[in-house]
Amino acid sequence: MLTLQPLNLPPYPFKISDDGNGQFSLFDEIRKKTIILTPEEWVRQHFVQYLIKQKNYPRSLIRLEGGLKLNGLQKRTDIVVFNTAGQPILIVECKAPSVTIDQKTFDQVARYNMVHKVSLLAVSNGLQHYYCTIDQEKREYRFIEDLPVYSKPV
Repeated sequence: MLTLQPLNLPPYPFKISDDGNGQFSLFDEIRKKTIILTPEEWVRQHFVQYLIKQKNYPRSLIRLEGGLKLNGLQKRTDIVVFNTAGQPILIVECKAPSVTIDQKTFDQVARYNMVHKVSLLAVSNGLQHYYCTIDQEKREYRFIEDLPVYSKPV
């Protein structure tokens, strides 16, 4: 029996399947494939749907598990959203609900942003969500209450 933790995000009707051995999978609409359902993936899938359905971010401009090179090492961003010109505008770092969001989490997304240089960052464990805007020129950040809708980019 699959028990998934309720999150502090709207519920969505995901297509979840069981391989018969207790391994659950879910169909990822962005990557167009079935993926193993982990606690972090549960958060990522909910956050993607939140971006699309509540915040009007176009599905076609969202990339999941995108690779990037940082200090010669291969890393992966959980969610990157692009504008229509193909420039990244938002990075979202997702953690499992059991993971406390702390300075290490923010340091991780800040390192990814050294490559992407977006003006909007989000961090979520599905229960708590933090958003901040980044001024690249002034090298300053400011926490904001809510994520802006796509039609009103920061």
